[in-house]
Parts: sequence; structure tokens; C-alpha cells
Amino acid sequence: MRTAISPLALRQPRSLRDALRILRDEGPLMPLAGCTDVYVGLNFGTLRDHQFLNIWGLDDLRGIDVSKDLLRIGALTTFTEIIRSPQVRRRLPMLVAASREIGAVQIQNRGTLGGNIANGSPAGDTLPVLAAAEALVELRSIDWTRKVPFVDFYTGYRASVRRPDELIIAVEFPRVEGAQWFRKVGTRAAQSISKVVMAGVRAEHPRIAFGSVAPTVVRVRRTEEALASGATLAEAQRILQEEISPIDDIRSTASYRRHVAARLLAQFWGEP
Repeated sequence: MRTAISPLALRQPRSLRDALRILRDEGPLMPLAGCTDVYVGLNFGTLRDHQFLNIWGLDDLRGIDVSKDLLRIGALTTFTEIIRSPQVRRRLPMLVAASREIGAVQIQNRGTLGGNIANGSPAGDTLPVLAAAEALVELRSIDWTRKVPFVDFYTGYRASVRRPDELIIAVEFPRVEGAQWFRKVGTRAAQSISKVVMAGVRAEHPRIAFGSVAPTVVRVRRTEEALASGATLAEAQRILQEEISPIDDIRSTASYRRHVAARLLAQFWGEP
């Protein structure tokens, strides 16, 4: 009997090395773990991929470690694990705040940081945090390992520099100096895709990133420079409007997103 999933194929690697070998020799395959977005696409028939690699059982991709000034979070670390981690709460509270905004508890239990990155949605709640924190994404193939600055990871809407034979292994965060800030604006207080999401680090040289206002998450460097140089908030908001490119869609309008982005910038820069 044929079903809706009959054309799909799933490979089950025995180890990380086995997974990387399969990607090299049998690809392209879509890596999957928590499946919080994959199952949605499968249910609605919008999934283009038919060959999958189940990496959920690869414990080498889990864990949270601190070494000197570097916080390292494995790609398969769930949002629940991030929320509960004393190291993350102490070093990167804005990532904890973003993780609390991702779906319901069930999604937080299954969804992973690496999956949020790989999915590449410009509305991904953790992505502005990674941009503002100047994170590095560790990619590995059977032959090499490389680290890519998160701000250089995406090349377009849901497109990235990750090669078909590579897996996201971990994310590294240098120590963040300054007050951290995160806000999400959605249709309701919880379990809602963002209309606008922002993360920032308030310091002498601020770092600010927005989601849901462009094809990818945006680090607004000209706005940062304006605030660092002593520009007025109004001038910084004017520059911000030039750096973002929101659209009208089913969740909101471009005009509303521009207005909210400017208000969030004001809240961020005005709060002690």
C-alpha cells in the first residue's frame, strides 16, 4: 500500500563519522533531528526533499561547554536545555529569552539550535541573538572542519554557505560585553511566529540585529555606528529604515514592521 510518505527515504547513521560519510557518498540528503519544521512541510506537501539523514541520535552534537571566554553549544542542544543551562543563563541571557519564545514546551523539548540555523527562516527567534553575539557556526565534512561567522552564514532566503556534505556541528559564542536585550513582537504572547524580532547588546559600540524584516536576519551596522557616534535616536531610526526591507505577508505589513522596528530600537537604546 502506498502512502503520502512512500517516496521518502531515511538513512540512520551509526556515528557522526558515518553520517558525514553518507552525506559525502550518498547525498544530497536533508539532515533532520527535532523535525519541528520538517513535519509541518511534510503535512502540507510543501517539502521538496525526499532523502533524509536522521542525526537525532548523534550525541557528539549535544552539550553546552565553557572554555576560557568561549561558550560552545552543540547543534543538537534543545531549547529546553538552553533555558535550563546555568552557563547560558549567566553568559548569554538573550539566548535564553529567545529560546523561551519558541513554540510550546513540546517544541522547546524537540527543537534544536542547529535546526533553527539550518532552517534559515528570517523569523527564527534565535537568529538575531546569534548575529548580535557575533557567533561562529562550526561546519564539518568527512574531510574538514571550518568555522563561519554567523553574519556571513546566509546567502539569501533560506540559503546558506553550508555545503551538501557538511553538518552544523556547534555554535561558538565569544564573551559578550554589555547589557543584552531581546524582544519579539507577534500576534499573541506565546506560540506565535514573529512579526519583528530584535536582539541587541548595549555598549559603547552597540550590536543590533533584526529578524522578519528582510530575506535573512539583518545586522544593522550603520544604525550601530550612528548610535556609537552620538547620533540622535531619530537619526538612528531614520538610518534603520534604510537598512531593513520588510514585506507585506500573511502575518503583517511592511509599514507595521518598519514602525515596530523603530519602536524596538527606541526601547533598546532608552532602557537602562
